[in-house]
This record gives sequence, structure tokens and C-alpha cells, in this order.
Amino acid sequence: MRISAFRLTTIAFILLLLPSTALAQIPTRGNVFFGYSYGSADFSSNGRTNLNGWNGSLEGKVLPWIGFVVDFSGLYGSQDIPVAPSFSADTSLNTVVLGPRVSVSVGKFTPFAHALFGASHIHESASGFSDSDTSFASALGGGIDYRLIHGIGLRVQGDMLQTRFFSNTQNNFRLSTGIVLHF
Repeated sequence: MRISAFRLTTIAFILLLLPSTALAQIPTRGNVFFGYSYGSADFSSNGRTNLNGWNGSLEGKVLPWIGFVVDFSGLYGSQDIPVAPSFSADTSLNTVVLGPRVSVSVGKFTPFAHALFGASHIHESASGFSDSDTSFASALGGGIDYRLIHGIGLRVQGDMLQTRFFSNTQNNFRLSTGIVLHF
């Protein structure tokens, strides 16, 4: 059986076209977030420390309701160190976590939940004193996006940020708000 040149060209064209149409079915949506972040941390034995800073994330959608997130944050402040004489240490906490996020759109609102895992670094310094540590970190939480106009929205997000600095477990709370750009 002989195949004509026209049929052979048509079959070759279809075989070349199929992979590109399959790639077109993969969602290329996602979002970028950046904003203010407040942290309540339990680094010291004398109570919680209030920290202020920033939070940013990048999400790429794998399916319309499931995405993969990379989240960055920096929280800064000071904490009282209970020694004689008492002094205050400047503290910075930087975190990079990543993982899956589940979200669903309901009108102008998009609630989401995520489980993110990665690393966190703390640095504390005062006159004549400096200490730092890096540990595993996890951020379990979620939030909600409110669409202002097409492609731009507001986000409120809360996370339970767990770290293990200096061989102790810290359960910290992080609240973030800011602008989210959907693409």
C-alpha cells in the first residue's frame, strides 16, 4: 500500500501539531504578591516579640485550583533580653518556603489554603552580642484575595510559621496584606 505525498504531509503536520496543542492545555496562570507583614514570635522565654516587615510570593498554577508557591519574607524588630542589666537585641527573621496552594474563585473573592516548607534564618545583635541560626521552617495557613479590577487585587493572609532555632521549637504567627497581581 502506497501513501501519497499529500497524506504523508498531512500526517506529519498533525503529529507535529499535537504536542503544541497539548502544551496549550497546561494553565499558565498565576500571581505575584507583595506587601506588609506583621509577626508575633516566641523567640525568648520572657514572652512574645512583635516584628514588622515584608512578605512576597510567586504562584504558578498547575491546575485551575492548585498552584505551586514560593514565599519570601523578612521580619524585623527588637526584643528584650532578661539579663542584668536588661538590654534590647535587634532581631531579623528571613524565611523562604515553598509548596502547594489550593484556591477557588467565588465571584470577586478567592480564598486559599497552603502548606509551605523551607528554611528560616534569624540574626540577633546588640552591643557586644551577636548570634544567628538557620533552621527548617513550615508555614501552614491561608487567606483571601479580593479582585479590585481585572488582574489586580488585595490579599490578606495568615500563617502559623514554625521554626526550630537554637534547638527549640518556635510557633510564630505571621499576618500579611498587600497587592496581588494575577496573570
